[in-house]
Amino acid sequence: MIKDFGRVLTAMITPFTRDLTVDYGVAGKLARHLVHSGSEGLVVCGTTGESPTLSRDEKLELFRVVVEEVGGEATVIAGTGGNNTAASIELTQAAEKVGVDGVMLVCPYYNKPSQEGLFQHFKAIAKSTHLPVMLYNIPSRTGVNLLPATVARLAEISNIVAIKEAAGSLDQVSELRLALPDEFSIYSGDDSMTLPMMALGAKGVVSVVAHVVGPQMKQMVDAFTSGNTTLATQLHLQLFPVIKGMFINTNPVPVKAAMNLLGWQAGAPRLPLAEATAEEKEFIKGLLAEKNLL
Repeated sequence: MIKDFGRVLTAMITPFTRDLTVDYGVAGKLARHLVHSGSEGLVVCGTTGESPTLSRDEKLELFRVVVEEVGGEATVIAGTGGNNTAASIELTQAAEKVGVDGVMLVCPYYNKPSQEGLFQHFKAIAKSTHLPVMLYNIPSRTGVNLLPATVARLAEISNIVAIKEAAGSLDQVSELRLALPDEFSIYSGDDSMTLPMMALGAKGVVSVVAHVVGPQMKQMVDAFTSGNTTLATQLHLQLFPVIKGMFINTNPVPVKAAMNLLGWQAGAPRLPLAEATAEEKEFIKGLLAEKNLL
């Protein structure tokens, strides 16, 4: 069982055609591009991949396409979590049959479970699969905060091996690192928090901006890992305006606009997300030009 997902993972967008059907051809090419641009792993059908508006069949075909394209070269992590435990188990087991390397399970959204409910939810899914599991805590989207004490309980389950942490609290990251075994990996779920979180013991990042600055993100993470904190800080500060620019609207609206500007047929997001406004696109175009990315 793979337990090392890598340090720089990209939460991949889902490309759509003009009529908003999934463009599997572009998805495969994008997966290869991201891996060649510094990503050691890809998260497929996460929030950035617009998982709430993808059908079960679309998700499974995306998992298959990405595994076929980069499997063996990079880790492929399937976003199979949701707010229906039974459905998450079923999708996780189907993804395992497709050949993914691991699954990412987001905290159930809208239901607002207790910490015990969260524990039982993740335990049930983890027990249903042989795949390694990455938890995903993002209270701003889910309405619940997966607390470090609960993560420590979950870490006792052998195939729960990592967490993507996006609560926005460095104190919580410190609490996690203190509560968890050394081999349990913490990933930043927020690009701008990657460097400070690594200073507190995080392994790396599940990145959105690696779509447009993959080599630079990899360089920053590698610099910090090798002990060159001065260079890592310089790279973080260079990346910071791009990172903030990719979140001027709800993710993945800005990054899809950026990828379209870079010549990728990313398409528009599906409703209820609306496409970036003309002003937002102009801002993103200017930012990319300023950083010599166009």
